[in-house]
Amino acid sequence: MDEKTLQSILDMHQAMNIEVFYWWCTAIMFLIHAGFLAYEIGASRSKNALASGMKNVLTLASIIPAFYFVGWWIYNAFPNGLIPIEASAALPWSASMRPDADDMGTGIFFAAFALFGATTGSILSGAVIERIRLGAFLILAVILGAGVWILAGAWGWHPDGWMLHKLGYHDVGAAGVVHAVAGFFALGVVLNLGARIGKYSKDGTPQVIAPHNMPMTLIGLMLIIVGFFGFLGGCIIFNTGDIGWTTIYGNRTNLSAFAFNTLMGFGGGVIGAYLSSRDPFWTMSGALGGIITVAAGLDLYNPGLAFVLAVTGGALMPKIGALLEKRGLDDSVGAFAVHGFCGFYGVVLVGIFAAGFPNVGEGVPDVSFTGQLTGAVVMALTGFIPGWGVAYLLKKFNLLRVPPHVEVLGLDLFEVPAKAYPESLSSETSSSVPARSGGVVAAPMDKRPDIS
Repeated sequence: MDEKTLQSILDMHQAMNIEVFYWWCTAIMFLIHAGFLAYEIGASRSKNALASGMKNVLTLASIIPAFYFVGWWIYNAFPNGLIPIEASAALPWSASMRPDADDMGTGIFFAAFALFGATTGSILSGAVIERIRLGAFLILAVILGAGVWILAGAWGWHPDGWMLHKLGYHDVGAAGVVHAVAGFFALGVVLNLGARIGKYSKDGTPQVIAPHNMPMTLIGLMLIIVGFFGFLGGCIIFNTGDIGWTTIYGNRTNLSAFAFNTLMGFGGGVIGAYLSSRDPFWTMSGALGGIITVAAGLDLYNPGLAFVLAVTGGALMPKIGALLEKRGLDDSVGAFAVHGFCGFYGVVLVGIFAAGFPNVGEGVPDVSFTGQLTGAVVMALTGFIPGWGVAYLLKKFNLLRVPPHVEVLGLDLFEVPAKAYPESLSSETSSSVPARSGGVVAAPMDKRPDIS
């Protein structure tokens, strides 16, 4: 066998290894959505459990094809800003967007990116449970998951993206382009959607609306953490030849760096949230908050520093949730605190603790505090403006929120319709309890108003 044949065989096996790696990253990412499914079902009251579950299933089913038809093209067409460049190969009718035995990259990268998009929809889903119309939610989720986030991705997560070349933007684990964008989008929606009936007393005091199944919520959060290993694996580039692993920006890295700091982020976030809240829900959410806090600099941080930063993110997260709650914003599962705040915070932290890190490419600025802060603001506005704007239009046409009598009786009976626990007695009657700092705790639910 000659040298040329051997090289051809080696190249083929390298390409197959890349396919296999991203195939399993995508499969593991599905656990994120299994986790969100359990998490939101458990966080809902029993009368809304199936509606929350169906919303999560339909999120995946809607965003994935929408991403195929428009999202992949947006990523390839808009790295320079709002004026598209030529990207016909990413259009759904192009030869590269269908099975091709000679193309072992496009489909597998599309799949990973589509699951990133679906994750943004699931982040939004938790914030709006128990009062949003299913159709309105799916419109918002598709706009976010197949449009808004991937536009941000083209700017800040593309090797030719203007945020890298103008700002030196560094966000290897998508703290900004996925989490901050989705969290601020959710904030814009919640501002228009309003609080659940009974969430606030007549004097404006927040009331606890307790999860009907806290253990399921905690299990769901742990499944999301498992899925994060697939998510973060999809954030690293498996190259052919002798290049090895690189970040999305071309900097050398490896899975070992991601392993150190993902695990330290997990531990630090849990500890910080526990010390700050002593609340089971926020403690487990701290795992997400801690990982997101260090995600932008996973490839750069010393593990000890990653742990400390994650502790701060985990500790601040419940406080941000409580602050929103006191201001009358009913983010049902703390999605903004976990994803929006920690994503923004994590991007800025890279500018503090990794300032001066050299980016790859001629003329590309080094990482800087100004660049990271500007990038974080861009991500926040990119999420918030369309989230608020589309939700406002839906509200004006009376399409955003279910009628009060539907909300009181439960979305399961009207949006599904079915009962999650048909053999059990009705569990909708309960008493009001003031909210503890941090928001969601296991306690009796608020008394529902008489709609007779």
